[in-house]
Parts: sequence; C-alpha cells; structure tokens
Amino acid sequence: MNDIEKKERKVQRAYRQLGNIARLYDGMMTNTSWAGRFAIRWLWGFASYPEFLAMAYRGLPEDFRGRLLEVPVGTGVLSFPHYEKMKEAQITCLDASETMLEAARKHAARFSLGAVDFALGDVGDLQYADETFDFVLSVNGFHAFPEKEKAYRETERVLKRGGIFSGSMYVRGKSRRTDFFVKQFCERRGFFSPPYETEESLRARLQAMYGEVDIMTIGSFAGFRCKKI
Repeated sequence: MNDIEKKERKVQRAYRQLGNIARLYDGMMTNTSWAGRFAIRWLWGFASYPEFLAMAYRGLPEDFRGRLLEVPVGTGVLSFPHYEKMKEAQITCLDASETMLEAARKHAARFSLGAVDFALGDVGDLQYADETFDFVLSVNGFHAFPEKEKAYRETERVLKRGGIFSGSMYVRGKSRRTDFFVKQFCERRGFFSPPYETEESLRARLQAMYGEVDIMTIGSFAGFRCKKI
C-alpha cells in the first residue's frame, strides 16, 4: 500500500466515524454546540460564523436552475437550506463516505428539496462525463482530499464552459494556533490531509485553471468563486 492509499483509507475511516455521530458533527458545523462555538472562534478564527457561511456560499445564486455537483456533501446540514430554494435545479450530492451519505439522505427528508441525487464516489476519479455540470460546489472539502491534484483536475473537467466552481477550504499561514491544531489533531485523526494551500498558492492555482477568479478569506479559511472560460 502506497502513501496515497494510506491517506485515503485514513480519511475514509475518519469520515465514516463522523457519519456515525452525525448529530455531534452537525452541531459543530452549524455552530449550535459548545464544541462548535469553541472551534469556530478559537481554532478557526471566525469573528462571525454567519459571515463565513455567506463567504462559503456566496457564489451560489438562489434562483439557480442548472446541474450542480456538490463534493463532498457531508451530512448536507449546511447546503440543504440553500437547495430548498432551488426547486428547478438538478443537484448531485457526492461523498466518499457511505455513512456521511446516509446521514445526508436522512437529513434531506426534513427539507422540501427538488431533484437531488446522492452518489458514492471519489472526487479524484469522478464518474461523470466532461462538462456535465453548470456549477461545482465544494465547501470545506479540499483540505481533506488526499489527492488534491486529481481533485482540482476532475472538478474542472466535469464543469461546463461558463460554469462556476465555488466553495471554501482551510488555508495555512493565517494563524499559528490554527495551523498547530490542524497538524496535531486534524491530520492525525484523518479529518485533514496535507499538503495545504496558502491564500497565495490557491490564488495562483485557480488563476491558472479558470478565466475569472475571486478569493476572500475569513480566519484560516478562503472562499473562492471561479468561472470556467
């Protein structure tokens, strides 16, 4: 087993475990638990969590009507409120963890969603044809992907010309406390997988791949919106 395969198994195991404690995970992601509030303020450096969420989803229009791929969907706790407003969109929610997908399916039942499909898959080897989607969304995913180069190529490949790639990810170099926590906890537990982008490296990478790139940061996370030309 090579290093990439070891990383993939570690990440899959970590998120399989998270899927089994989806309620705790959702409390952290929505800032409704004490652990979530502590992490958001002291570990990630968000002065305002609503401001972060607005950044992460700022590229997603409420009246979107095309085909959208979200990877990874996690439990869907952050995305489904947006999808509930997008009745005419065709949405595919993909994740590498079956337990996370099962939690997302259960969570989806609480919302009045339109056309939403759930798929088990690998972002580094997407099972879709070139230029399938009008929008690719990845909120808090790329810092976890073991094979980031493949993930960047695949998400760009399945996006139509004129389509939008948008979302958020952890970037190193913004806070020593956050970087220490990521290395000592998130990496060791398999929630994050190095190497990580800095704001500068992310900007350079996306500008080399897309025609229009807009990046902003809050705390130790970058929000991005890119248009494929």
